[in-house]
Amino acid sequence: MPTVSEKRQEFRRLHQSGCFVIPNPWDVGTTRYLENAGFKALATTSAGFAWSRGFGDGAVPRDMMLAHIAEISAAANVPVNADFEGGYAHEPAGVAESVRLCCETGVSGLSIEDYTGDKAKALYDFEMAVARLRAARQAIDKAGGEVLLTGRSEGFIRGLPDLEETIRRLKAYADAGADCLYAPGISTREQIAAVVNAVAPKPVNFLMGGPGELTVADFTNLGVRRISVGGALARAAWGGIMRTIKLIAAEGSFKGFADAAPGAEIMKGLAK
Repeated sequence: MPTVSEKRQEFRRLHQSGCFVIPNPWDVGTTRYLENAGFKALATTSAGFAWSRGFGDGAVPRDMMLAHIAEISAAANVPVNADFEGGYAHEPAGVAESVRLCCETGVSGLSIEDYTGDKAKALYDFEMAVARLRAARQAIDKAGGEVLLTGRSEGFIRGLPDLEETIRRLKAYADAGADCLYAPGISTREQIAAVVNAVAPKPVNFLMGGPGELTVADFTNLGVRRISVGGALARAAWGGIMRTIKLIAAEGSFKGFADAAPGAEIMKGLAK
């Protein structure tokens, strides 16, 4: 089992060149399965974990999320990045305190987003958003500086798809100390290339949340460094459960179990 420091160093190395997929487990079982499938790093999903506990995305309390991040990080032999939402605070000082606690979980990286939690005013004002990111950077540096910080601009998935403003924010987050930049919701080759070029040489994370046409090779050619899937794996699992339950409830049919994975195959994928 590699040490926390070794996993953090490996996570930084992965961001230096190439392109890698960083899928998102939501419990220890999916963590082990994805690691055994050969992925070089993993990331938590706030949505996937929230649904597993009966919460809506964004409604999980900070202490519960910190315990979850610690559990996933301890279960994995590969680096784990935390979907740390907005840092569980509005003011920069509160973000810094939350980030300090997150660093103590043993995680290799974490992201801070600029979504306010209020749909009526979705994004923090520019200066406040930058101050929150800078506070996260300072907290990481005080904790030793090994944890990789990702700055997220949420406009495209919060009803504000303004590429120019998104790039302005990402560049400011990079200047404030973000190691990696992330604009969930951008989708076209032109948008991706614009973001990659704007923040270069810092790496960019791309969210692949559906069955798009672009492949890992395409993203590599566009200059994307890492590809996450957010809550898509959890949604895929829920999709199978919901289709099967509907057949049972509506038709009394158990045909949905035809696509179920054999128990032996599951255990093979979980074996250490």
